[in-house]
Amino acid sequence: MTAKIVKGSSFSGAVGYMLSKKEKAEILKAEGVRTEPKELTVKSFELQASMNPNIKKPVWHISLNFSEKDKDKLSNEKMIKIAEAYLQKMNIKNTQYLIVRHHDRQHPHIHLCINRIDNNGKLISDKNEKYRSTKVCRELTEKHGLYIALGKENVNRERLIGYDKTKYEIYDALKQAIPKSKTWNDLEKQLKKSGITFQFKTAGKTANIQGIIFEKDGIKINGSKVDRECSYSKIDSEIKSNAFQALREVERQSQQTGLAESAVETLTSLIAQLSIFTMPNSSHYDATLAEYIQALKARKWGVKNKIRIHRIR
Repeated sequence: MTAKIVKGSSFSGAVGYMLSKKEKAEILKAEGVRTEPKELTVKSFELQASMNPNIKKPVWHISLNFSEKDKDKLSNEKMIKIAEAYLQKMNIKNTQYLIVRHHDRQHPHIHLCINRIDNNGKLISDKNEKYRSTKVCRELTEKHGLYIALGKENVNRERLIGYDKTKYEIYDALKQAIPKSKTWNDLEKQLKKSGITFQFKTAGKTANIQGIIFEKDGIKINGSKVDRECSYSKIDSEIKSNAFQALREVERQSQQTGLAESAVETLTSLIAQLSIFTMPNSSHYDATLAEYIQALKARKWGVKNKIRIHRIR
C-alpha cells in the first residue's frame, strides 16, 4: 500500500476527477458532505473551507494504492476500514471527507477528498505529512497482511513524466546492466543501448572518485538519487564481485580434466579485458580494475604453473 498526497485550492477539480469515471467510479463513503449531485458535494466542502478563508490550499486529494496481488482481499468494506485507519493515524479528524473507489486500472485504489479546514474552522496540520504517510502505509500493509513490494517495484512507470520518468528509466536500465558487467567499460556499453551515459565526480582536482552522475535525454541525476543501490560505491562493489565470480568460474573449469588448456586461454582473455584502466572517452581512473588486476594476473600464472607441474608428472 502506498499513498500519493496532493494539496490544492479547488474542491471542484478534485471531486470532478474522482467522480468523472462514471461506471468505473464508486462512492464508498462520505462524511459531512452530500454525495449527489456532485455540485452539492463541492459546495459542502467549499462552505466549510470558507470558515478559514486565509488558507489558499484547503484541499487534500490522497490516493491509496494497493498491489494487484491484493485484489481478492480488498472488498469495499475493507477499503473503507483501511482508509479510516489511515486518516486516524495521520491525525486527520473532525473534518469532511469523500472516499471513492476507481475500477479503471489493474491495481486496486481509492481516492480521498479531504477538507483541511476541520468542522471547527481550524487548519489540520500537514507537518511531515509524507514521512508520516509512508510510515502509516507500512503499518497498515503489515497489519492487514497485504503485499509488500520491494524497492521501486510498486511504482507505476506509465504515469511518470519528466524527471521522475527519466530516473526510473535509469534505475531499470542499471538493474539490467550491472549484473552483466565485469568492468566499468561493460557497464558503459550496456547503458548506451538505453541512451544513458555517466561521468564520475571526483574530489576537487584529484582523481579520487566520490560519486557518479547519470544522464539521459539531457537530464542529469546523481547515482544515489536514482537509488541508494545505484551510488558509485555500491555499483563499484558489485562490478568487483562480478569480476571475481568470472575468475572463480574459470578456475573451476581449469580443474576439470581436459579443460585446463582452454581454461588458461579463457583466463588470459579475461585478464586482457580487465586490463583497460581508463573509461572510453574519459580521463577518469577505473578503480575497480586498479585494485584487482595484479591479483587476477597472479592467479593466471598460478593456474599455468599447476598445469605445467601436472604435465611433468
